[in-house]
Amino acid sequence: MKLVSGTSNKPLASAIGDYIDAPLTECEIERFADGEIFVRIAENIRGEDIFLIQSTSKPANDFIMELLICIDALKRASAKRITAVIPYFGYARQDRKTGGRTPITAKLVANLISEAGADRVLTLDLHAGQIQGFFDIPTDNLFVTPVFEDDLKRNYDTSELMIVSPDVGGVVRARSLASRLGADIAIVDKRRPKPGMSEVMNIIGDVDGRRCIIFDDICDSGGTLCNAAAKLKEQGATDVSAYVTHGVLSGSAVERISKSELAELVITDSIAVSDEALKAKKIRQISIAPLLGEAIRRIANEESVSKLFD
Repeated sequence: MKLVSGTSNKPLASAIGDYIDAPLTECEIERFADGEIFVRIAENIRGEDIFLIQSTSKPANDFIMELLICIDALKRASAKRITAVIPYFGYARQDRKTGGRTPITAKLVANLISEAGADRVLTLDLHAGQIQGFFDIPTDNLFVTPVFEDDLKRNYDTSELMIVSPDVGGVVRARSLASRLGADIAIVDKRRPKPGMSEVMNIIGDVDGRRCIIFDDICDSGGTLCNAAAKLKEQGATDVSAYVTHGVLSGSAVERISKSELAELVITDSIAVSDEALKAKKIRQISIAPLLGEAIRRIANEESVSKLFD
């Protein structure tokens, strides 16, 4: 087994390597003056079981192209099996037609990864579970719930908590965490006037006097979380924090969160975030390297991955 890392999140790849005691394979990734990407695998990988680690975060198009070129390089170097480890799967929010003459880009990206030569995919908290079906190769979608459960138990009295879904679509995710903690759930009723903008209409559930934990998969602009936190406080919540798998944090998200009613935003290192985000007092990052490392070890040894969540 060998680990190969793209350039999107080298710290996470190194942490995974440390966890499973497998150093990163030497790989040269360069960009020409016009932006073209060149990849050379600097070690012999013939007949090896390869795990290629690359999040397709901002700049998503560059990192997706880098992922595809790395897969092609590995395939042409006679790797036995190539598993694309994609902690954050970009374009996952475009998983259906939202109107006439619109694409299903998540399916397009899945096709590109399969056609490039990947044999399987390992990812984390897909925005929509059905995206697994977009791939024509085996796909494991890990859940961050156990990682967040452990962190919540260390930092809170779980008997006081109420888990909040930021929209109706996230109820299954929120209920999974709530059942592990023995907590109640509430739901934020919101609408999106246009992409990237949300408006909170109502809170479903009694949050008066409760410590609320908003549980979501992606924080992009931060608008949904900040608006939800303000509404929860208005409804009587004593404290509001948020646990989010993928901290995209685009634009002025860090500033918006710092000025919001949120007491804390906890994100994972599925995406390499900016120094500004790491220095923000309200933002804390926890590592998913042990989770991904254990899944990689199990796949390499042909063991069950689902056992991780029993």
